[in-house]
Amino acid sequence: AGDRSRKQHSQVINSCFSNPPVNYNLLSTLLFARPSAWMARESPAATVQDVKSQQDVNAASAGGKNVVLFFWAPWSAPCKHMDTVVAELAKEHPQISFHRVEAEEVDEVTIKYEVTTVPSFVLLKGAEVVGRLEGADPPALTQLVSQLSSGTPGTAPAAAPAAAMAPGGAEGGVVGRIKYLLATHPVLLFMKGSADEPRCGFSGRVVEALRRLKAPFTTFDILVDEGVRSGLKEYSSWPTYPQLYVRGELVGGCDIITEMAANGELEALLKEKLGADFASQQPVPLAPAAGAAAAAAAPKAAAAPAPAAAVPESKEALTARLRSLVSSQPVMLFMKGSPAQPRCGFSAKVVQALQNVGIQFGTFDILVD
Repeated sequence: AGDRSRKQHSQVINSCFSNPPVNYNLLSTLLFARPSAWMARESPAATVQDVKSQQDVNAASAGGKNVVLFFWAPWSAPCKHMDTVVAELAKEHPQISFHRVEAEEVDEVTIKYEVTTVPSFVLLKGAEVVGRLEGADPPALTQLVSQLSSGTPGTAPAAAPAAAMAPGGAEGGVVGRIKYLLATHPVLLFMKGSADEPRCGFSGRVVEALRRLKAPFTTFDILVDEGVRSGLKEYSSWPTYPQLYVRGELVGGCDIITEMAANGELEALLKEKLGADFASQQPVPLAPAAGAAAAAAAPKAAAAPAPAAAVPESKEALTARLRSLVSSQPVMLFMKGSPAQPRCGFSAKVVQALQNVGIQFGTFDILVD
């Protein structure tokens, strides 16, 4: 290995993964016991920075710089393996800025880039997302990083996430739900958040455009239903949100809707599909079972914690309070946020899994205590 060029060295590392069974002995030698002759020819070691906020990401990507965000969690074994791979890639591509994001701690970044599993990788060119990868796949990540370096990034093929499947693993269940939603709601906006509390600016702009026209629209919060959120992208072949449908047909996303609203095309479309009196029509409410927050599985929120006392809570008192919370429901989920408004993608996935099988459960928002 000491006589190989850097490129050959990377190819050997990739072959360890791409030709199962994984040759861990060779891989370990290449990664951790490389001869000093090869080490001497390396460029100065690149560092992988930790992201603490969206401001860190903005600073790293300012001026159109290339950035790779590595979303990880301390409990994930695959993340530990990919940590080494990322460090190697950072040395291979010093012109690219590599950053680690602890997915469950830096919520604002995790939510912004719609990350719901670890390890995940998001590739940026400036503020634009130009590539994605889910899972521990060193060859695929290496390919994406090489493409980013050469200016031809993309998204590596990946298996459909389990959360996108209907209960029992049948993708048709999600498609069936989507078709039912579209068939029963004349004007339906799939968005982040609700009409009263949009969770992103693009969703808010579409809501504003529809309200100005007094359109009778219904909203569906994709952040609380990972199945619909993932499945709708494939169903519509439209990769982003929000998505507006009129009479079951996709009209478009934020840019298209705001443009149509400005030039009068949106009003004309609503008149054509709903009638000239569309402004006086009432929106069709979302059926309780249509969204992830199904009434049959509506969770019971645990009581909000009492205001902090002047004297710190003793260990015994805390233990007693935790025991009371845990035993208050047969199934208790300690999460970030609430089922209606999860504050991280991982909490949302657990809520979705429980609701998909109709389990009654209670929740406790750890962010308020």
